[in-house]
Amino acid sequence: MAARAMFSIDGSLMEGGGQVVRITSALSALLSINIQISKIRGGRSKPGLAAQHSAGLHLVNAICCGQLLGADIGSQEITLQPSQLSPSPEHFADA
Repeated sequence: MAARAMFSIDGSLMEGGGQVVRITSALSALLSINIQISKIRGGRSKPGLAAQHSAGLHLVNAICCGQLLGADIGSQEITLQPSQLSPSPEHFADA
């Protein structure tokens, strides 16, 4: 099986906030697309992942049974490699 391409996303684009992280991680999981987001929240006075962004990424990762790197609070770069969606109703997120 051939390796899937990695899509690179600049997290400082547009409003430069957490919306880029939320939308791209959800689409990545749904479409099974590998993503790397850099310059996360680069348009903010305090760049990097806040607690709610990290919790959301960990939830998306659990739902898609993927591999998530760099999703610590304050991180300005993450990589998500989704696998298959999990039908389990047991997922929970809290920041």
